[in-house]
Amino acid sequence: MINKTLTLLLFFFLTSQIKAQDVVSHDHNHEGHSHHSHHTNEIAIATSPVYFVNEKELTFAIHFHYLHFIKDSKFGIGLGYEKILDEHNHETIGIVGSYHLNEKMSINLSPGVSFENKRNMNFALHIESAYEFSIQNFHFGPVIEFAYDSEDQHISLGLHIGFGF
Repeated sequence: MINKTLTLLLFFFLTSQIKAQDVVSHDHNHEGHSHHSHHTNEIAIATSPVYFVNEKELTFAIHFHYLHFIKDSKFGIGLGYEKILDEHNHETIGIVGSYHLNEKMSINLSPGVSFENKRNMNFALHIESAYEFSIQNFHFGPVIEFAYDSEDQHISLGLHIGFGF
């Protein structure tokens, strides 16, 4: 329980601090719009060590997503897939809703289903936040994730790499 509480507090602290920076950056922009323009579509991968809270195990995961952003909006929707590489053969598929808090920070919410060894399908919910550095169409940066399903919860901190088009 302490791990979940600390993770959620850290998550909300980071997002509130970056949102405060966004307000300051908008004050310096006379038009009131962000200087950064997001692409219409995004394909991304994230890799990270994953800690299972109930089992107290550390393993490795890879996450893919595709997002389509709504025109003239900070909102996007798409599909996500996560594979945890251990003996459980844990996989999750979900619908991803994305919101860019500012030009560098995004938050994703993904309800879906998880299953182990192609069986035991359960409701799953992933909450993920990334801080992005851009080089032309590519972006990369740290990502933090909290995931819930009825079997366990896991926390991860890793690297997000994406391509916008």
